[in-house]
Amino acid sequence: MIRAYKFRLRPTVRQTQALSEMLRDHCSLYNGALQERRDAYRHSSKTSIRYGDQSAQLKEIRAFDPERQGRWSFSSQQATLRRLDKAFQAFFRRVKAGQTPGYPRFKGAGHFDTVTFPKDGDGCRWDSTPNDPVTRMRLQGVGHVRVHQHRPVKGRVKTISVKREGRRWYVVLSCDEVPLEPWPVTGSIVGIDMGTVHFFTDSNGVHKDNPRFCASMGEQLATAQRHLDTFPGRTRRRTKKHRAAARKVAKIHAKIRRQRLDHHHKTALALVREHDVIGHEKLNTAGMTKTPASKPDPDNNGAFLPNGAAAKAGLNRSILDAGWGLFLGILAQKAESAARRVIPVNARNTSRECPECGHTAKENRVIQAKFECVKCGHIGNADHVGALNVLKRAGLVLCAEA
Repeated sequence: MIRAYKFRLRPTVRQTQALSEMLRDHCSLYNGALQERRDAYRHSSKTSIRYGDQSAQLKEIRAFDPERQGRWSFSSQQATLRRLDKAFQAFFRRVKAGQTPGYPRFKGAGHFDTVTFPKDGDGCRWDSTPNDPVTRMRLQGVGHVRVHQHRPVKGRVKTISVKREGRRWYVVLSCDEVPLEPWPVTGSIVGIDMGTVHFFTDSNGVHKDNPRFCASMGEQLATAQRHLDTFPGRTRRRTKKHRAAARKVAKIHAKIRRQRLDHHHKTALALVREHDVIGHEKLNTAGMTKTPASKPDPDNNGAFLPNGAAAKAGLNRSILDAGWGLFLGILAQKAESAARRVIPVNARNTSRECPECGHTAKENRVIQAKFECVKCGHIGNADHVGALNVLKRAGLVLCAEA
């Protein structure tokens, strides 16, 4: 099994400066390689440059600029070039599929936040020992950086990534051969229905409260964003106060993200501990939060008919604040580690199908919270009914596999 571990780094002042320089120089390498590809395609009869061509130039680049490029790991620079190559591969794949291409962009100093080391021991070494209370990681050009290791690392460390989030630094370890840790069998199977009023409702009728982290900090975030908007636009020179205001907004967003992540981890862990099989709806969050298409008015050229975009915006905000996709991904990972089973089922009409007689109709869903079958008269909570139908469909999947 493959697992990623994320730990916070505790660098000194000089190490923080060196880490920032490492990101700056890798960003410069990325942008230079992108510029070379653009120029070659435009001015050399549409010649394409690939990863192998640019990787072969690294030795000359390091010798030409030893202060900025020669001091860092050769493998990490290759990983940066592979990152650009993957961006181009994704671009051409979207072009062939007829999707919006999205040509690779140049990275600004504040938008290049990760450096990857493809192999432990090549430019970066994880020096964790079982009985040592202080964990350190050696980085070429930086030194031995202290790591806040809050849990043991299991398996074999494959790749190491150094990441900057605001003013914090993290290390992400990608490990394989991580052993499973099966938990005792409970014999319980449950279905859950995701929502915005309640975070989810299970088939036992239990409602999990929706914390609404973004809404709870909405006033602070709005104040910080209004303060940021008082400064000149992006086309003018940014001042020290402007950068401080931008950091304030980013800090609030980071806090919301950490709160949401902590909530999802704890909620998913509780579900995995209590149930052997967990069924949930297979949700297309990107499609559910899509902005409604505009409706031109045929009788008035240049005008548009109401399309409910304002009401849909509030629903989209609630869905994204709940973070369903992130939660379901964490739930699947924890279930795999504990040898549990997660079954995604078709979400169509789960809240409109009667769990008693099976009759499906739009009229069964009276209001958001109430379900009343027009055929048999069964009355219940709509979210609970949805969870019961998810449980039934998950049971059918188990029966088909048996």
